[in-house]
Amino acid sequence: MIRLHHCHQSRSMRVLWMLYELDLEFELVLHAFDRSLRDPAYLALHPAGRVPALEIDNGVIFESLGALAYLAGRHPDARLGGRGIDWLNWLNFGETISQHIAALTQQHIVLYPPEARSKVVCGIEAKRLEKTFAALNGRLTGRDYLLDDFSAADIAVGQALYMGQHFVRLDPFMRLCDYYQRLAARPAFRRALPGQGDTLLYAQDFYEVPDG
Repeated sequence: MIRLHHCHQSRSMRVLWMLYELDLEFELVLHAFDRSLRDPAYLALHPAGRVPALEIDNGVIFESLGALAYLAGRHPDARLGGRGIDWLNWLNFGETISQHIAALTQQHIVLYPPEARSKVVCGIEAKRLEKTFAALNGRLTGRDYLLDDFSAADIAVGQALYMGQHFVRLDPFMRLCDYYQRLAARPAFRRALPGQGDTLLYAQDFYEVPDG
């Protein structure tokens, strides 16, 4: 039995996308971003009360990149795993991107009303996020994917790009735009997106750095 605890527009999308790429049978448990994640029964699965929590093989994986690595190793014939320095760097680069997205999400959505947003924090984090996009754009010179072929590293980074576009536009980065379109065309990516009528974290398509 495989069960994934998931919130739309969160890092658990990585695991959902991976499960669809592997064409595995699993149960999907949807959560809202509310106090239900602090319920003792859920905290027994994820001690920080976040998503994902992947119940698999009589255990629980509650880190998204750990889940990707575990699933890739569990299903080697799918060739979504990797070895060596490049594999580790680009798999984990998804978190480098995501830390800036998390800071921007907190400023714009989670913690503060619009009048209390920090222009300084938003500006710094948007610039840092932009630098990660530039780094990816450079990596993709002469490449379709981050490694030789599509892998879980692309899932980790692709999900971060899906989120990051709410704060920094991809348009200035031609190779990155093309890369994202390749990822977004994958059936498993599309299946992992929120459906019509689902509750979304982001009410807007794009959030500008606040004035003043």
